[in-house]
Amino acid sequence: MGKGKTKEETQMILNHKDAFNESIQNRERFRKLNYADIEYIHMVLTKKLGISKNIRNGAVGITGTKYKPLDNSHQIKEVAQEMVALINEKEAIFEKTFLVSILIAYIQMFEDGNKRTSRMISNAILLAHNSIPLSYRIVDIEEYKKAVILFYEMNNLHHFKRIFIDQFEDAVKNYFK
Repeated sequence: MGKGKTKEETQMILNHKDAFNESIQNRERFRKLNYADIEYIHMVLTKKLGISKNIRNGAVGITGTKYKPLDNSHQIKEVAQEMVALINEKEAIFEKTFLVSILIAYIQMFEDGNKRTSRMISNAILLAHNSIPLSYRIVDIEEYKKAVILFYEMNNLHHFKRIFIDQFEDAVKNYFK
C-alpha cells in the first residue's frame, strides 16, 4: 500500500497505471473508438474495487446536481453507441477527445468510475494519434466539479472547455521541458 494511501486509493492508482499501459500498448485500437473498448478500460480502472463491470441498470444520483441520467441499461447502451458513432465521425483529434471526456461522464454508463473512464479513453485517443496525454494534475477539483455540473444542468461547456485547454497547455509545457 502506498504511504498515506488507503487500500482503495492504492488500488485505484495501480488500476490507472494498468489502464494507461493498455492505452499505450494498444494505441491502434483507439484510433477508431469501439463501445467494447470503453467497457474494457472501465473494467481495468475499477478492478478489485467492488464496482460492477456492466452497464448499470437503475438510477444513479450525482452529488451536487439535479441532473438525472438515464436509468435503463438498454437506453444507456443505445446512447453510448450513438456517442461512439459521433466520436468516430469527427476528424479533429481534440474534438474527439474533448467530446469523449465529457460525454461518457454525462451518460453515466456505469455505477461508478465514469469520469475516470472518460479521461482515460480521452487519453487513449490522444495517444493513438501520437499526441501527448492530459494528466489533470493542475485541476482544482471544485472547478472540475463545477464545470461538469454546469454541463449536466445547463449544457454549458464553457468552463469544461477552459479546463481541457488548460490541461493541454500544462501537458505541453511539462512534457517538452
